[in-house]
Amino acid sequence: MPTTRRALFGRLAALVVAAAALIPAMGIAPEPDPVPKRWQLTVTPGELRVAYIDVTDGAAAYLYFTYTVANHTGKDLEFVPSFDMATDSGDVTASGVGVPPSVTKAILRSLEHPFLQDQVDILGPIQQGVENAKHGLVIWPITDFDADEIRIFGAGFSGETESLELTDPRTGELKRLIFRKTLMMRFATPGEIRTAEMGDMPFVVVEKRWIMR
Repeated sequence: MPTTRRALFGRLAALVVAAAALIPAMGIAPEPDPVPKRWQLTVTPGELRVAYIDVTDGAAAYLYFTYTVANHTGKDLEFVPSFDMATDSGDVTASGVGVPPSVTKAILRSLEHPFLQDQVDILGPIQQGVENAKHGLVIWPITDFDADEIRIFGAGFSGETESLELTDPRTGELKRLIFRKTLMMRFATPGEIRTAEMGDMPFVVVEKRWIMR
């Protein structure tokens, strides 16, 4: 994949995280419709695990998450997913930020999945039917080894949006925010994230639901 495309993806991801940080200060997000009224892809979450990968300065720790998405909407769609990870300490990070390409390649090799794609290569058309399902991998560097809870927010799986005009309490400016239907997955973590103690065990999903974010 061209370097310029990866660089653009990184800048867009950073903007998404920055915009998301304003939401708690500006109001409460709406709730998604109980029955989807727009297109919605079928998402099957995989596992969240820890990996230590050799990099230039030695071994570094990463969290990686896999998922499968299928299109049963009745029409081909353009698939542009985005993922954020939040810890109970308040840190929010877009997937891929601070992850060298060599780390992504190493994790892809270790998983030995012939159809697994990283977060850039998976972008593009998703055709209908389970036979055209896509299998994705997203990665974050671990910055908080003492997190008791991790939440992953996956967007781009639904066409449902809602816009609200809210006043920014910090500036008094009227801002128009667009909320997207997002899959939220909450994982319990051991309080000290180390592969030695965990072995090859994945983190446990304690909650999964759709939200507007």
